[in-house]
Amino acid sequence: MPKMKTKSGAKKRFTLTGTGKIKRKHAFKSHILTKKTTKQKRNLTHATLVSSADMNRVKDMLNL
Repeated sequence: MPKMKTKSGAKKRFTLTGTGKIKRKHAFKSHILTKKTTKQKRNLTHATLVSSADMNRVKDMLNL
């Protein structure tokens, strides 16, 4: 049986932390930023962790 391939889109978007959690960036930070407040844009800058509800799906895409 051939090796499982990692989804290349997921490979670019998610990173694994040292403790095994998966880190992601926020959406809504690329364009149409004039109507968003400075606070909104600042809070979208920081990375966050993938929620537990999505964890299994992301792990399948990354073959973890």
